Amino acid sequence: MTTRRTTLASRIGLPAAVVGLLVFTLFPVYWMVSTALDPKASLRGSDVLPSGISLEHFEFVFDKGNFGTYLLNSAVVGLATIVAAALLSLFAAIAVARFKFRFRTSVLIMILIVQMVPLEALVIPLFIQMRDYDMLNSLLGLSIVYIALSLPFAIWTLRGFVATVPKEVEEAAYIDGASWPRMFWSVLLPLVAPGLVATSIFAFITAWNEFVFAYTFMKGSDKYTAAVGIYQFFGENSTAWGPVMASSTLVTVPVMIFFVIVHRKLGSGLAAGAVKG
Repeated sequence: MTTRRTTLASRIGLPAAVVGLLVFTLFPVYWMVSTALDPKASLRGSDVLPSGISLEHFEFVFDKGNFGTYLLNSAVVGLATIVAAALLSLFAAIAVARFKFRFRTSVLIMILIVQMVPLEALVIPLFIQMRDYDMLNSLLGLSIVYIALSLPFAIWTLRGFVATVPKEVEEAAYIDGASWPRMFWSVLLPLVAPGLVATSIFAFITAWNEFVFAYTFMKGSDKYTAAVGIYQFFGENSTAWGPVMASSTLVTVPVMIFFVIVHRKLGSGLAAGAVKG
């Protein structure tokens, strides 16, 4: 009898725990979306259900808040960060994982040290440097900053993927007559693709959600990113919660879609790498 009760409790307890975890995790997302759709968002208070459904807050952030421009700026900066960070980190990871050169260990230690530095400590020196190079209020300059911020983590992560690829696989490709570009494209790249996906997720989220550098370096409102664009709806004495939640929804949804798409490719890449290895 005791065993049956224990089994029944375990069967009920696990689904209940999963449901509770999902509610705890997804409730902030529900609150954000429902408040964005609530025409009386500022008067909602603690009501769980919205007073109605309306798209007026979304229309406001696009018409009055110029949020379409901010989303486009974030997309441009994010895409540039993903492409550049992936290429640079991949070649750097191959260099530190495959080639022996002087101060290789020192380079790896410096990468770790740079990653440990708080971002707030880099704002002033990077601002001075960007000012000296006349790259303030420039999407290119902001992209370069985000690429530099993403590289330490990306290099360290990809180094582990490159190091796990057996050298015998590369040597076999050379014996079969493949050149280094051919070996890189047909052998090494498919095996480290899961690492590239992981670093791309990190680089995209870094560029898409970052606020401090974008707010400090961008002086013209037409160059603001989406994260900075949300800040305009916070007033000194009041906050327009409807536009805030609408713009936050517009910022969150692309990240969720990107993660879902890339997560599937990450899983398939891991399986492909296991079979090829």
